[in-house]
Amino acid sequence: MNTISTDYLSRAETWLLLTTLVYFLMNGAQIFETAVLIPKWTAAPPESFQMLGGKYAIDLKTFWIALHSIHELTFIIAIIFCWHLDVVRNWLLILFAIHFAVRVWTILYFAPNIMEFQKIANEGGGTSALLEQTTLWKKLNYLRVWIFVAVSIGLLPLCSKLIGIHVCFF
Repeated sequence: MNTISTDYLSRAETWLLLTTLVYFLMNGAQIFETAVLIPKWTAAPPESFQMLGGKYAIDLKTFWIALHSIHELTFIIAIIFCWHLDVVRNWLLILFAIHFAVRVWTILYFAPNIMEFQKIANEGGGTSALLEQTTLWKKLNYLRVWIFVAVSIGLLPLCSKLIGIHVCFF
């Protein structure tokens, strides 16, 4: 600990706080989407898919790609700047691994399904099991959002610990 400068601690603190703030911003958007938008478009498919199709469809793809990209960049930078702080680094790596696993799940399950729902909204069709598919998607999304919120809450003790290290360093 003696070889770590106050400049290093300040940069580590800044990036960890920034990634935590961005994560909470992302969670706010996820909670809003889960509480307000998803219940509407999953209510009675395929009719309720009208929110996902047509000229004025809700398409949040660009928003989510940008927000996740910014967050993941800040998360990786926080790991880099906290690398020499073992207890912070190790927990950051664990939280990032959980986050990454959920992102892979999102890419493999949630994204293809929402794209299929959007296709049905624009082209029609769908199966008789559409209500069950959207209900499952919605329930799994609750779990996914809960995990993301848990990861962001897991960042808070690390911020506190890092601030404590920085204060004790003086």
